[in-house]
Amino acid sequence: VWCDNIVYRLFEHMVYKSDTIKAYKGVDCMPWKDISKTMIREEFVKRVILQQETKTSLCREYGISRPTGDKWLKRYLNGENLSDRSRAPFKTANKTSPDIERIILDYRETHPAIGAVKIRRILQNKGYENIPSASTVNAILKRNGCISIEASKAATPNRRFVKDFPNDMWQADFKGNFLLKNQCRCYPLNVIDDHSRMSLCSKALTSESFESVFPVFLNLFKEYGLPFSLLCDNGNPWGTSQNRGFTNFEVRLMEIGVLVMHGRAFHPQTQGKEESFNRSMTRELLNFCNFKDLIEAQEQFDEYRKFYNYERPHHALGLDVPAQHYCKSNRKLPDKIHDWDYPGECKIRKVSSKGYLYYSKYWYYFSEAFADKMVAVKESSIPGFVNVYFRQFKIARINVDEKKFVSKTAYLIENDPRATEKV
Repeated sequence: VWCDNIVYRLFEHMVYKSDTIKAYKGVDCMPWKDISKTMIREEFVKRVILQQETKTSLCREYGISRPTGDKWLKRYLNGENLSDRSRAPFKTANKTSPDIERIILDYRETHPAIGAVKIRRILQNKGYENIPSASTVNAILKRNGCISIEASKAATPNRRFVKDFPNDMWQADFKGNFLLKNQCRCYPLNVIDDHSRMSLCSKALTSESFESVFPVFLNLFKEYGLPFSLLCDNGNPWGTSQNRGFTNFEVRLMEIGVLVMHGRAFHPQTQGKEESFNRSMTRELLNFCNFKDLIEAQEQFDEYRKFYNYERPHHALGLDVPAQHYCKSNRKLPDKIHDWDYPGECKIRKVSSKGYLYYSKYWYYFSEAFADKMVAVKESSIPGFVNVYFRQFKIARINVDEKKFVSKTAYLIENDPRATEKV
């Protein structure tokens, strides 16, 4: 038995600082037994109380300092547990109060797609005090299961080009159509200002036709003034016949001095801001709604626009809201379309009702959208070519030798917002 105790004590001393030890105990081939640090501390304390040896020698034997030995003895005498205590502080000085945390979670529940940075700014704008940092708000959302890993990865802001002033360019696009409860389809038309990201329009329409869209733009021009250019994709109603000429929508906007521009086919990133708005609208509104009819859809669209423009912060604007960066255009919608005076060196031609342009004894098919419109033809600086103008826009170029159009694209003659081209 004496030898067994010696072996047991040697094993304890060798592996004392590990979480658990295995020591051989008994003389009849007993199995190894797990002995925790708590058991060793209890043994140390009991030996001190029984005064088997001096406290100093026992501390040396167990490999601990005298203050540590006094600590375990004091805890034992006070009836406390001898296991390791948590090192967490009893009180966290900057811990978010339960009331503030509840406000954050309530807002997130109301707007499930709004992130931590924007929630913090919105609550501050509403007058709430002691709102924690964005990282703390994010931690609160994660802790309460409000953020998925996929959503976190998708929330990285993109950097894109931006116009210098409001109304330099508007972007327009249709959000994918969807079915209403009354079995009609809704076609949401969205228009935003490129500089400020201001949502100028979110209109619930019954189709993507010119007849549905053009009155909407006339109302926008009356309310906000005229932009210098409008960026669209190549679909209805503004770009369907781009490869064959021009659309009625483009011609009507050129008549009032607005250049219609098109993104590259199959490159929606050209309209990055409009695509971003569509995604936000889907994530923050459409995913949670099932509208009864167009009237209800329009009511919800109007509410979302108000939220987007005046409450929801925008990363690209330094967490300002779009309304802080937008002002109306001083270019007003004209009451009447007046005839255009072309320079004397231009030859004036009238496009036929079938869309043909007559020049130098040859008929060129141009575009039915220009039917009965007056255009100007002028020799280009490139030999063998002539340019076609409509008001302040250059709209086409003809290769006279080959008797064909080499381009049908509108450009402003001056201050062209796209790549410059020889006139």
